[in-house]
Amino acid sequence: MTPVHSFWLLDVLDILIVAALFYRLLSLVKGTRSAQMIVGLLMIALVGLVANYFDLLAVRWIVSSLKTVWLIVFVILFQPELRHALAQFGRTRYFRSFLRGENYGVLGEVVRAVESLAQRRHGGLIVMERNVGLRNFVETGSRLDAKVSAELLVTLFSPGSPLHDGAVILREDAIVAASCILPLSSNPLTAVSLGTRHRAALGLSEETDAAVIVVSEQTGDISVAHRGVLYSRLDEGRLRSELSRIFRIRPQDEPEPPVATAEPAAEATPKAAG
Repeated sequence: MTPVHSFWLLDVLDILIVAALFYRLLSLVKGTRSAQMIVGLLMIALVGLVANYFDLLAVRWIVSSLKTVWLIVFVILFQPELRHALAQFGRTRYFRSFLRGENYGVLGEVVRAVESLAQRRHGGLIVMERNVGLRNFVETGSRLDAKVSAELLVTLFSPGSPLHDGAVILREDAIVAASCILPLSSNPLTAVSLGTRHRAALGLSEETDAAVIVVSEQTGDISVAHRGVLYSRLDEGRLRSELSRIFRIRPQDEPEPPVATAEPAAEATPKAAG
């Protein structure tokens, strides 16, 4: 490869990286107040270019003076967005191994909430996001962005709550949205006895790699749908073991969790309906 071709490839790579960074930045601020601030900064940059072209001394001096503090201003103005971007970067699958302790704590809160819902016979549908993003389904519900806690999950699915219908979607340690609509299973082998919650759980698990927990309102039975398979009649211990297996979470001081027995959706009993 000649030096000319090498420089050309580096220029293309440079442009692609800058374009990706700008695209990511615009995606983060889309629909927020920061989008208006970015437009303002672009206007200042445009004024600077015009001032240089027409040799406007006063305007050019003002723009040049802003260059000395632009980095500090940028960090102050976009502090929430920068924090959110760094957090998302740390949540990628390549870095999740460092967050397993935190995920195990979230898993405990979810298991505690599910156990409480089952005892009260309150129906529940909890989606735990993994590698495949669930943004399309999040947009069908009410945005919350609240920290995961057993008490909040139980409250959301209480019959008197305006958000008890639909699914709650979790992402890492946050409840992203509630009252979300999920696709029903399109598998013709799905048992007709399954209720809407179980069909919705199977439907999402067929389209994504999420783990979906279902609590039957009629029986209080606990089920987990993953990769198009429904794991039914789980108690607290088996639920924790199944979720630990799905998310590959295992504290060093605990033995390997037992794997729950999978029950094909087509063979689910009427008790699974809910």
